[in-house]
Amino acid sequence: MRDQLEEKLARFEELERAMADPAVLADQQRLSAVAREHGSLVKLAGKFRGFRRLERQIADLVEMSRGDDQDLRALAAAELPELESRRDLEWDELAELCGDDDDADRSRCIMELRAGTGGDEAALFVRDLYDMYRRYGAEQGWDFELLDASPTELGGFKELILGVSGAGVYRRLRHDSGGHRVQRVPDTETKGRVHTSAATVAVMPEPEDVEVSLSPDDYRKDLFCASGPGGQHVNKTASAVRLTHLATGIVVQCQDEKSQHKNLAKALRVLKTRLYEHERQIEHAKRSSERKELVGSGDRSQRIRTYNYPQNRVTDHRINENFTLDQVMSGRLGLVLDDLERHVREARRRQMDVTAVRPSG
Repeated sequence: MRDQLEEKLARFEELERAMADPAVLADQQRLSAVAREHGSLVKLAGKFRGFRRLERQIADLVEMSRGDDQDLRALAAAELPELESRRDLEWDELAELCGDDDDADRSRCIMELRAGTGGDEAALFVRDLYDMYRRYGAEQGWDFELLDASPTELGGFKELILGVSGAGVYRRLRHDSGGHRVQRVPDTETKGRVHTSAATVAVMPEPEDVEVSLSPDDYRKDLFCASGPGGQHVNKTASAVRLTHLATGIVVQCQDEKSQHKNLAKALRVLKTRLYEHERQIEHAKRSSERKELVGSGDRSQRIRTYNYPQNRVTDHRINENFTLDQVMSGRLGLVLDDLERHVREARRRQMDVTAVRPSG
């Protein structure tokens, strides 16, 4: 971990020099990217610099404690315990900062909700999940933007793609990626039987434009007429946009707007976010032997939560905790997220205790 901290501090100092470089100052896009990365490292760099000063003070006191001057030895003996205690505390804080997701503090993310097994009932569950997130987001002061939707005749959605922005948005929602299962009696069920349906949620940090390089040569653009439930045309002009990234095969489409240009802009946002997430997953795979995922793999097929309507219970399987369904669905999702974050912090601390070598005095 010490090597990782030294690398991050070196990068921070490199960015500090770049921000004073006339060539960077003259390039607004480059300056924006440099400033954002610099800002993401400010807290860690400041704390690590303070930690290194503390280490030097401790080293000086240790040297004094070995000298011939009895008064200096006594002074060192009196001050060392407090400084060593402060050092251990700051090391723990650095370990937590070091283990956190580099994208945790982003204020924008893309959410994708998709119906899984269960047909119309799964699509209705997607709508209910959307309502749950929207109610919780309203309490947080977040903004929700509909990027694309595939509605069904019964009022559900086969797919919803949302842009969410606001303070702490990705940090709070990042662990909700995965499989969500619902158990309830569908409105269409005549015999009162409980059905099990599923939906998947993907939460991805939305990058700044300067962080993902994308030119028209990198993707194929197809235009088609937007359609609604039952194949009815929403409009008769080719305003819907489908983009296919040639290198990765990633496909996105947007048809929610009547304007082709607006749909293209939204589709590009989603494509850039998926490309950024694609690169993040590659990096995570490279580091998988060094850093284990603390709250499941995040794989979209993984079941992370069950919403049991007959028992009025929500169960998060990663922490094995139950919550009152009525409360969670009405907007109090924070009850689940708080416990989940607490679990993450404790798991990370345990992992750091095992893998990190505490600096010796």
